[in-house]
Amino acid sequence: MVLSTLERVFGNRNALVDVLAVFFGIGSWIGINALWVQLPLLVNVLPEFWYLASYLVIIIQIANIGPLAYTLIQKYCPIPDNIIIYFLLTIGVVSGGFIPFFYDVTVYFLSSDRSLLFFIFTFCFALVGCTSSVLFMPYFGRFRGIYLITYLIGEGLSGLVPSILGLIQGVGGNAQCEVIGDDIVPYFPPPRFSTQTFFIIIFSLLVASLLAFILLDRLKSVRDEYANVKILNGNNYQYDESSMTSDPTLNETVNLSTINYRGLLVYIGLLCMFVNAIVPSIMPFSTLPYGNVTYHLAITLSLMANPIACFIAMFVKKNSVNHIFIVSIIFLPFLSYAITTAVLSPAPPLTENTFGEFLVITSWTLVIGLASYIRLKITTMFRLKGGKSLVWIGVSTQIGSFVGSVVSFLLTNYTGIFVSFQPC
Repeated sequence: MVLSTLERVFGNRNALVDVLAVFFGIGSWIGINALWVQLPLLVNVLPEFWYLASYLVIIIQIANIGPLAYTLIQKYCPIPDNIIIYFLLTIGVVSGGFIPFFYDVTVYFLSSDRSLLFFIFTFCFALVGCTSSVLFMPYFGRFRGIYLITYLIGEGLSGLVPSILGLIQGVGGNAQCEVIGDDIVPYFPPPRFSTQTFFIIIFSLLVASLLAFILLDRLKSVRDEYANVKILNGNNYQYDESSMTSDPTLNETVNLSTINYRGLLVYIGLLCMFVNAIVPSIMPFSTLPYGNVTYHLAITLSLMANPIACFIAMFVKKNSVNHIFIVSIIFLPFLSYAITTAVLSPAPPLTENTFGEFLVITSWTLVIGLASYIRLKITTMFRLKGGKSLVWIGVSTQIGSFVGSVVSFLLTNYTGIFVSFQPC
């Protein structure tokens, strides 16, 4: 049984395509995920402090101009997808090369110091990530189905790799209160290596992602792994009858009714509204009362949960609406607890208890992990509907994320519902 499962998952595939797919996927969101991992350190040097998270979310969603521009280009002035991908990955590489040296430069603007250059770098990274939702993943849909999951694992690793670096780097522990004159101020012990070094490593991975796509686009041995597909224009392609009726990544033929098809699109939009926008904005309010280390671990482990969930999904044959519904029932209590702790900030339950720290970290980790699993299962089901279905997945993802970012920005900055924790 185990051998047959391993053969189903890993047999009859080109290892080079797998490796290149992983590195290509890493380039999608690694820039943005790197910023989230560094957030516990960045808030101590940038003038926005803990409200920096809500600014990041809104800037990331402004970058949805990328998917919109791509849609208009393909409609009125079609450009080959590979050219657009080269352009986006180059933007990521250039931004990754500048941010190690200019991330902490501020500009006096609107009566206050602002992290203007940092916000520009954030926008560029987000432009790559947001557009990848409607371009990178559908581009990989033209390959045999086994490689779509490999790409999604790479996309998940765009969170895992910065997380591992963050764990190695450390955040220097919880704040220590020191008396300076008449004030009591927090002191954060320094990390093992600097934010600049961290960003230089991320830059090298962005370069590797660009090189991986060049090989994916150019090598004949890679193109031999295309599915039996007719590419009409851009990501508009259709599978032949054999691909539609039998796919080695699925346990059974996927026949979605119109209601289920539209319902899953709405659901993945709602899922991304919370997980991609609201959750990152309120996580500092939920976890900081338990300590700076708890916050850092919550970010790091939740980013790790993404590729782990995708890897587990490779071994789970079941792909159905009922299966997604059951996993969603498991997902909701953890999401509810995580949001509740944020609303109750700066005094959520069990703040002076190790079990409280464990509970909040576990909740955030499972929220991201289960959401990633659900997203992958829906994406796998939609793949057999052709390239346009994967584009609709990307569109729904970005619309949900955009709505969530606006809601979270207004809630965190203008309502007073979420109150930041002050260690001293």
